[in-house]
Amino acid sequence: MTAAKRDLARADRIMPGLWRLRLPLPWPGVPHVNAFAIAAGSGVVLVDTGMHEPGALGQLERALDQAGLRLEHIRLVVCTHAHSDHYGLAGPILEAAGCELWMHPNHEHMTRSAKDPERMLERRIEVAAQSGVPRAALERYREQRTSQGIGVAKVVLPDHELVTGVEVETDLGAWRVHETPGHAPSHVCLHQPDRRLILSGDHVIGRVSLYYDFGYTPDPAGEFLASLDVVDELDVDLCLAGHGRPRRDFHALVAANRTAVHERVERVRRAVADGPVTPFEAVPKLLGEDVELTPMMVNWGLAEVLCYLRHLELQGEVQKLDGTDPERWELAA
Repeated sequence: MTAAKRDLARADRIMPGLWRLRLPLPWPGVPHVNAFAIAAGSGVVLVDTGMHEPGALGQLERALDQAGLRLEHIRLVVCTHAHSDHYGLAGPILEAAGCELWMHPNHEHMTRSAKDPERMLERRIEVAAQSGVPRAALERYREQRTSQGIGVAKVVLPDHELVTGVEVETDLGAWRVHETPGHAPSHVCLHQPDRRLILSGDHVIGRVSLYYDFGYTPDPAGEFLASLDVVDELDVDLCLAGHGRPRRDFHALVAANRTAVHERVERVRRAVADGPVTPFEAVPKLLGEDVELTPMMVNWGLAEVLCYLRHLELQGEVQKLDGTDPERWELAA
């Protein structure tokens, strides 16, 4: 019974004119994603969309119906970032509602990949091979991923760029955009200062769970830390995150994220100190020896390790050895 309930979308009213739409996801350990509907004139602004998979649009419609809404009521789609669970249904929603999409301009980490998913898969496998992931594991990953979609129904580009200074008008007042790269190059948070609300996407969620897009920006971990400083300056009473329930301890969550990043960077630095090591060999040092290294955990953990190695390299603390295949890292001389 509990599992069946988790598989169904639902709507929760946060306050008059604001609903959380809880949409199911197929990922182990990440059972749902939140979209938010905010009253705006004769309709709503929809913040984030859910992931495209069979039945996903129907799940969104189910949640909207519980809030007394339909797709046709959506006047604007705003994406906090271009990951599949936040952007994947943008295409069919825009077609049904005839509205615009607003999103940060640094969206090619998803939109370019979604246009050529085979190239995206090969790039991931190439990076994993260079990082020391065993070939047999890579072939299993290739077979698994080839049969899966990427979670994006259709590539649609933003009609308006969400950058710092832009405001999204709603019946609850204007939501101010703050650029918060790190989790994704395209990430933004939206702050409603009068009501002390923040739509934090995946930048700050209800439990510390770190993930970065590797290979698109110079220092994702450093960017994430800088973005934590940005939102920590805001007056926030209620945090509406992309996953989990609304939380009132926003600044404590920011501090917990900052502490977690520093601790995890240090774990990778210690792994390198015991090395030289490949990035893959550092994954269990980061995640913990008792964590089952499933393909999903390796994917997330490897991206995190690579970002921390890059962060430490820029700080002059570690260096990549010349001429090694797979690549190995050591403490800087």
